[in-house]
Amino acid sequence: MIDRLWDFRDPGASEERFREAADDDTHTAHFRAVMSTQRARALGIQGRAAEAFEVLDSIASGGIPSDDPERDAAEVRARIAIERGRILAADAERRQEAVPVLTRAAREAALAGSPFLVLDALHMLALNDAGHEEEWAAEGFDVLAGSRDPRVLRWGVALHNNLGWTKHDAGDALAALHHFEQAVEVADRYGTAEQQHVARWSVARCLRTIGRTDEALDLQRELARARPDDPYVQAELAALTEAEPTIEA
Repeated sequence: MIDRLWDFRDPGASEERFREAADDDTHTAHFRAVMSTQRARALGIQGRAAEAFEVLDSIASGGIPSDDPERDAAEVRARIAIERGRILAADAERRQEAVPVLTRAAREAALAGSPFLVLDALHMLALNDAGHEEEWAAEGFDVLAGSRDPRVLRWGVALHNNLGWTKHDAGDALAALHHFEQAVEVADRYGTAEQQHVARWSVARCLRTIGRTDEALDLQRELARARPDDPYVQAELAALTEAEPTIEA
């Protein structure tokens, strides 16, 4: 249901759909609370952090039914913490505040028995807890190893891609390439078309860093044929072709 209501290209329309779902009293209180967490996420993406926090505070103060089974209550607490952490992480001045919130989210998600939410929290921690990226990613890989659910296994794309950029930015491009290639493999098996595209772009970008520019150029040209208007692909094509030797050189 959440996947059907989300359109990340249009968070405003998504917000309205989640608001309607949260206000529909034909659904259970648990369902409405979950829909409200997604409305908060949509508000956060639009830069309306104060409104998003108000929605999350409202759920926390009165939106979790007292008669919910503990696993359901833990799921709602996990979702509240994940969305609160996501919004905090997007604010450069409050980024470190996100770490304990997301840590709590991972614990609550484990109590809820939801590896999907555990991985959501762990991938956010791997992005935002400077100096501990590999530790959080390793925990995520352990969770993935115990799952056969394709929707859960899709998190491998984000975990490998994010760790790849951590390695790349730290100057270890060969280790980064390994993770980018792993992201491609997972994306091809479980991911979306967008994830497949981004994963391949990351491989090509890393190949340029390593100096394997011919391979990088071939891959970026392949991506350009599929998406000629992608500005990131075009930027890489410019960088790669400008670096090619000319007849005069």
